[in-house]
Amino acid sequence: MVNRLADSPSLYLRKHAENPIDWWPWCDEALEQARQNNTPIFLSIGYSSCHWCTVMEGEAFSDGAIAAYLNANFLPIKVDREERPDIDSIYMQALQMLTGQGGWPLNVVLHPVTRVPFYGGTYFPLEPKYGRPGFLQVLTALRQFYDSEKARLAEITEAVMDNLHQGAALQDAPTVPSAEVLYAGLTAIAQILMPKAQGTCFPMIPYAAAVLGGQAFDLELDVPHLCGQRGRDLALGGIYDHVGGGFHRYTVDPTWTVPHFEKMLYDNGLIVEYLADLWASGQREPAFERAIALTHAWLLREMTAPGGDSDGDSDGDSGGDSGGDSGRDSGGYFYAAQDADSFVTAADAEPEEGAFYAWPYQVLEPALTADQLRALSEAFTVTPAGNFEGQIVLQRSRLGPLPAEVESSLDQLFTLRYGTPAAALATFPPAVDNHGAKTQPWPGRIPPVTDTKLIVAWNSLMISGLAKAAIALQNPDYLATAVVAAEHIRQHQWVGSRLHRLGYDGTPRVQAQSEDYALLIKAFIDLHQASLAVSPTATDWLTLAISTQQEFDHLLWSADQGGYFSAAGGEDLLVQERPYQDNATPAANGVAVANLVRLALLTDNLDYLDRADRTLQAFGTVIEQLPRACPSLLAGLNWFLHGTVVKATAAAIAELATEYWPTTVFTPSQHLPAGAVGMVCRGTKCLAVADSVAKLRQQLQG
Repeated sequence: MVNRLADSPSLYLRKHAENPIDWWPWCDEALEQARQNNTPIFLSIGYSSCHWCTVMEGEAFSDGAIAAYLNANFLPIKVDREERPDIDSIYMQALQMLTGQGGWPLNVVLHPVTRVPFYGGTYFPLEPKYGRPGFLQVLTALRQFYDSEKARLAEITEAVMDNLHQGAALQDAPTVPSAEVLYAGLTAIAQILMPKAQGTCFPMIPYAAAVLGGQAFDLELDVPHLCGQRGRDLALGGIYDHVGGGFHRYTVDPTWTVPHFEKMLYDNGLIVEYLADLWASGQREPAFERAIALTHAWLLREMTAPGGDSDGDSDGDSGGDSGGDSGRDSGGYFYAAQDADSFVTAADAEPEEGAFYAWPYQVLEPALTADQLRALSEAFTVTPAGNFEGQIVLQRSRLGPLPAEVESSLDQLFTLRYGTPAAALATFPPAVDNHGAKTQPWPGRIPPVTDTKLIVAWNSLMISGLAKAAIALQNPDYLATAVVAAEHIRQHQWVGSRLHRLGYDGTPRVQAQSEDYALLIKAFIDLHQASLAVSPTATDWLTLAISTQQEFDHLLWSADQGGYFSAAGGEDLLVQERPYQDNATPAANGVAVANLVRLALLTDNLDYLDRADRTLQAFGTVIEQLPRACPSLLAGLNWFLHGTVVKATAAAIAELATEYWPTTVFTPSQHLPAGAVGMVCRGTKCLAVADSVAKLRQQLQG
């Protein structure tokens, strides 16, 4: 027997289709039924590659007694946070108000009329353990509370709602924050990048990128070293898959050794762009170049939908054909994520975390020659005892290029994992669910499940990363891969004149939200810059950025308050948020400010600058008082205060663009005087025309 989630396109929701719980998706019918029957809503939010979501699905949500009580006393709703980040954001804020912390799975109980939560938590075990009560005990107490403590219930929901409204209603600043505020904010967020003595380590790329972009300031810190150390930790640590490429989500320790093994597309896009920026800034560490190259190989092998053609049209129209299916090849976009867990054998009832990636010493010893094992042990931390539950997570011990003998050892491990040498494995088909993982005849290890949906925002992050890497490393292959993904979005993700956030097997779903628009516009601008610096492409990316910005402004701009709402409409939401806080991904309004400044510089249209000004005023108080919450807004403020355009010859652009100019865009100029190669313009002022690239560089550094 399956429930209502069985036909959902969401992999996360389908994972719960065989639960005995009578799950509903988030929909008007479910919300209305709860209201009419006065039944509290049990709302559970997660995502497909979430480890503890998987654990709770296999334990509490599969238990008959819990299902019987939940079905009889609550209306259970499941939400995929990757489909509806607007819902997730609001209830995550509420959870943090109620408990002081957050995370996934996100489980909250809502009043059936107001939909305001009065209780929340994350993982609940089936039986009491880890210092947590058993799930059935929690549910029983909650239903009793709902039925008998009406006054206290009203107090809690009113307090939560008041706090949500306060969070959504931000206080304007009278003017755009000053350079002094930017300096103080960058100094504050730089502290977050300092090495830790304990706890988990996340990439925190929005923070690192903002600090790197402020390296021209004297922040009383060694910014190149601090930002470079973050790159070195990522490229050398166990968070990076040194065998197959790609970055895991985070590490559970402060030494960047043992990862939480899921691979998210957004992390990889952000990290590739960051490593490319470090390279462009002069930190030309071979480990950075290798990490980018192998991540690109992983993308092509495991994370790219089959098909795709980079020879797209260049009609300059952002909208695809109505219905989202233009009849062109529908491949080439990037999948969303790979799970942390995988099966050791097809007979296993449950997958194990890290099984695809970790190495028992007793497997390495017979698989490698004595010389290979010695070379691997010199370059990586390899011991018989291991560093992860008796197994080995590979972590490099030094910088520099890897010797050929070490690369040979890693090639052998690749063959053990995948069953085929890397040179012979162009594509590796995904395991789309647990059944497929256990029944397909894999030549090597059973891989983790891959969530094959398209998310526009996450694809955009990867497109930007590849575009920046193409420029920094002068590698047209990276640009070609980015172009194919961008062409797919252009051709398939618009339904009529409306961008859609998700794609399931070529079918667009769910109207785009602010992060989709902001990050896609950024990706289009980055492709425009790469087409000038690396090799021309057929599509007019700047025109696409302009038309997508027009759609973004029309649908999500807050005329009264400034800034952009998370989503259009929002009738089913408690509040309309204007996202400004960065998490694992940059906040839409911070990205939007930088986009608006870049478009103003590239088009000489000051209307974009006016909108950036209004957005920075809308969030000015937040920028000044809570800089640690909004590094992307600080980066946007840096663009607003220091935005520069270089109008130059093609040859001058190709040379200068490979260097790191964090608040600069390039545009070809056909109207330079004889003997000139370009000119530098900041804001509304231009410097003297330069007769050499060296002079342009000197002006940019001034």
